[in-house]
Amino acid sequence: MNIKLATAALALLASAGGASAEKIKFEYWYGLTGDLGKVVAETCTRFNASQDQFEATCVGQDGYEKAVQNTIAAFRAGKQPTLVQSFDAGTADLMLSGEFYPVTKLMADTGVTVDWADYFPGIANYYSSKSGEFFSMPWNSSTPVYYFNKDHFAKAGITEAPITWEGMEVAFVALKASGQACSLAYAPSSWIDLEQFSMVHNIPVGSNNNGFDGLDTELLFNTTLHVKHMENIQAWMTEGYALLRTTASGKTARDSFVEGECSVFFSSIADHNTIHKLTPTFGWDVQIIPTYEGTSRTNSVVGGASLWVLSGKTDDEYKAAASYLAFLATTPEQKFLLENTGYIPVTKSTYDALLAEGFYAKEPFINRDIAMKSLTFTEPTELTRGIRMGSFIQIRAEWTSEVEAALAGQKTMQEALDTAVSRGNAHLARFAKTYAGKSFP
Repeated sequence: MNIKLATAALALLASAGGASAEKIKFEYWYGLTGDLGKVVAETCTRFNASQDQFEATCVGQDGYEKAVQNTIAAFRAGKQPTLVQSFDAGTADLMLSGEFYPVTKLMADTGVTVDWADYFPGIANYYSSKSGEFFSMPWNSSTPVYYFNKDHFAKAGITEAPITWEGMEVAFVALKASGQACSLAYAPSSWIDLEQFSMVHNIPVGSNNNGFDGLDTELLFNTTLHVKHMENIQAWMTEGYALLRTTASGKTARDSFVEGECSVFFSSIADHNTIHKLTPTFGWDVQIIPTYEGTSRTNSVVGGASLWVLSGKTDDEYKAAASYLAFLATTPEQKFLLENTGYIPVTKSTYDALLAEGFYAKEPFINRDIAMKSLTFTEPTELTRGIRMGSFIQIRAEWTSEVEAALAGQKTMQEALDTAVSRGNAHLARFAKTYAGKSFP
């Protein structure tokens, strides 16, 4: 696949004219910030330096949500970029907007041959139609894991990082007994606590196979194992095993972990590289997110973002965008992304190439590919293809607000999740009304 992409990219360069011609410019808006945002900017610099026909102007948008919101506003003014990096929660909204150029068609129209079957199913399903057409190009992909302090675990006599929640609770008790004041640095996360939790337990977030089968979808997470799990988290906080660690509380869960205050925190595998850079003074590692005993684990799904080609641009801008996407999809550029972030390979061929060269057998990459184990634990089921619901950014916000209210003692967790579902369903109903008569392709 990568040879074909590289060849196609060169062909696109040649078709654009000689070196003396003015470069064809296109604008790319991205949502990543901090260290990860710097890596995105570097890919643009690398692309611009690799050829003299196209020039990517890459503009950070200070977060995924703002990238989507700013793009919508730019469309209204006729000033949208050619490419935008949109996160998983914005997928359904972009799909039904119709304001994009499917990357499968873009690559075919510009002569770029892509082996779409090379993409991992857990990644491909999130960004493609039922027939397999890719709407956007997977790029920075992740899945959740938990990070643990190996020194704290050893002191508490914990010899293996638990992969069940029952085992995790036993570990919390042992950590506290060993003198550790905080076992879990907890920050409410819809992506981890609701969405990925539901995926690995093969339970629904909503009806219609999590929205894939119709717009008349309703949320169901107030009736599933998710309720028990959130009640358990609340109990762990009450019993002194977990501390709330968020920006609003004055310290993030990651900072709490890196400082050695708390023994465990949950996050994306994308944090792996950042934690290495923060140089904790203790040994640490990662493990797949737990499941409850008596359930059959299924695959987690992709997080991160994909690259969408937007409508209303010129043929030359589309050629430039195709060349940039082809550049990013090559094994050397995927490897550059993985070396400088904690993200995971999006294609099987790149993953196989990295395994063959021992990439994951050396620091700082050791065990980072445990995320691949989680993502590919089973073939995707009807429920573990992902979530395809409109207004999901707002649904996440409703969940977070209500869970925080429950943790603050303002209501029970069941009441909080009931309210989140009710308000989320109102968002879904408005979305269905907006796109009445349409369905996800």
